[in-house]
Amino acid sequence: MIEIKHLYKSFEDREVLKDINAVFEEGKTNLIIGQSGSGKTVLMKNIVGLFEPDKGEILYDGRDFVKMTKREKVLIRREMGMIFQSAALFDSMSVLENVMFPLDMFSDKNEADRIKRAKFCLDRVNLAGAEEKFPGEISGGMQKRVAIARAIALNPKYLFCDEPNSGLDPKTSLVIDDLIHSITEEYKMTTIINTHDMNSVMGIGENIIYICEGRMEWQGNKDQIMTSTNERLNSFIFASDLFRKVKEANS
Repeated sequence: MIEIKHLYKSFEDREVLKDINAVFEEGKTNLIIGQSGSGKTVLMKNIVGLFEPDKGEILYDGRDFVKMTKREKVLIRREMGMIFQSAALFDSMSVLENVMFPLDMFSDKNEADRIKRAKFCLDRVNLAGAEEKFPGEISGGMQKRVAIARAIALNPKYLFCDEPNSGLDPKTSLVIDDLIHSITEEYKMTTIINTHDMNSVMGIGENIIYICEGRMEWQGNKDQIMTSTNERLNSFIFASDLFRKVKEANS
């Protein structure tokens, strides 16, 4: 579990995060949603340590990340997995080498065990047999699955996903959502997904944080979001005709 308490972050004279309080639950897909410029990306970057908050606490299972020493932060980062918006694979490395990269950097396993672990992770994301291919030779959806395999290679306790469906067609996006959700449940990870994809919200939104103008406006799940009376949330969620019709059908 990751808990945020009274978190503030400013850049020069612009306050971006204003007294954020939120709980991200273990074994569930926790989504951060909000309009562009709402502060959701800044929030995630504070949680993983790319930004230093001005005030507040970021608790990893009760451990305050903000107050940790540099060495302690390095150790806790080894418990994190990251899936980047662009997949961020190394073009010059094979699929297997990409998944092995964090193992080569941080694991004390011997080479045979590192290869075995990487192949296990590729099999878990249904990419067995693609080990020798290069990123340029596979589809965008397959690249995202390689990124997921790499992110879980070190068996992380915390998984962070920045717009994991960016650039994917709706069908492939559902595959990626289902994969992230099943891995989260299977390994009891605390997974945080930064997204604007409403299909993800309705599909795997077990715990949803809505950020608006730097403040947390609402927290709930995909069922509760359909009956929310928060006007700002409703304006964001039901901006399209499709989702307005979904809401009307559930009223």
